[in-house]
Amino acid sequence: MNLAELISHVQGMTAIAIGVIIGLGALGACLGIAIMGSKFLESAARQPELVPLLQGRMFLLAGLIDAAFIIGLAVALLFAFSNPLTQQVINNFAH
Repeated sequence: MNLAELISHVQGMTAIAIGVIIGLGALGACLGIAIMGSKFLESAARQPELVPLLQGRMFLLAGLIDAAFIIGLAVALLFAFSNPLTQQVINNFAH
């Protein structure tokens, strides 16, 4: 296997990994926010006087849930635009 085939194989597998990272991260964030929103609505219906307190906490948790997805997105973009694996393949192939 020559260097060009090896690099294209690494880039192809990296593209699949990027899709999995972004897809599962988005799915997890959507499910987390949906469950949190439903629990917020249930608790607001039971005790309407606690809505301001619960609403602030809900937005804080929504930010934390989205932060986890955005970190995964940043890692995926790192591999998409400056893949450190291809440089490692080049270094190992040269030796």
